[in-house]
Amino acid sequence: MCTTCGCSSDEPAQIKKPGFQAKSLAIAGPPQKQLHLLERDVLHKNDHDAAHNRQHFEKKHVLAINLVSSPGSGKTTLLEKTIEALKNEVLFHVLEGDQQTSLDANRIEATGAPVLQINTGKGCHLDASMVHRALHTMPPAEHSVLMIENVGNLVCPALFDLGEKYRVVIISVTEGEDKPLKYPNMFESADICIINKTDLLPYVEFDVEKAKEYALRVNHKLTFFELSATKGQGMNNWLNWLRQEHAAIPV
Repeated sequence: MCTTCGCSSDEPAQIKKPGFQAKSLAIAGPPQKQLHLLERDVLHKNDHDAAHNRQHFEKKHVLAINLVSSPGSGKTTLLEKTIEALKNEVLFHVLEGDQQTSLDANRIEATGAPVLQINTGKGCHLDASMVHRALHTMPPAEHSVLMIENVGNLVCPALFDLGEKYRVVIISVTEGEDKPLKYPNMFESADICIINKTDLLPYVEFDVEKAKEYALRVNHKLTFFELSATKGQGMNNWLNWLRQEHAAIPV
């Protein structure tokens, strides 16, 4: 049981190739008085597993990036466009996290990048042990970039380190500029903030500078990229950052 949100993490995650339909299994949680202790144990175990993943990535010279957002922010589209733009320069591997379906993994598979679906069932986030098991199923090649698209949720994924080097939080201009204040843990734990769907700014009430101001209140170290993944506007800055990080991977 994930005590931060009440989701069932006792149910094993389904790790599979795209196109597989998973079934969920409801599992009763523990009494309320045990939740605090269980949460501490869950996070302690996750941190241990994340440290193991991080060591593995460093040993294999893999750049791991954790993409987090609320549903509908454009994570998958951004990932598609990024892979298509850099596939002749960078070798990508992708882990797709969703509660059900392989729809997003099928989209990534169409780009030609190796992809593995992780269905969490009732769970609302990926954890380090899920990533660890996925790495045995689809081990990333050395000097590659592993993109982990987390389950769409701005709450629990903030607490679960996956062993990534960078956490990238994505918000869209259709969501409202107050997201960083409403979900401070996610923005505090992130390294990069991407403001997506900027092509829609003429049609929505979204103040980019105010959104950045709110985010910097929570985390003054954030780096921002403003872009439209669908239209390509502003993508070059994001792509150049990825190029630089990939080039910095030890050979």
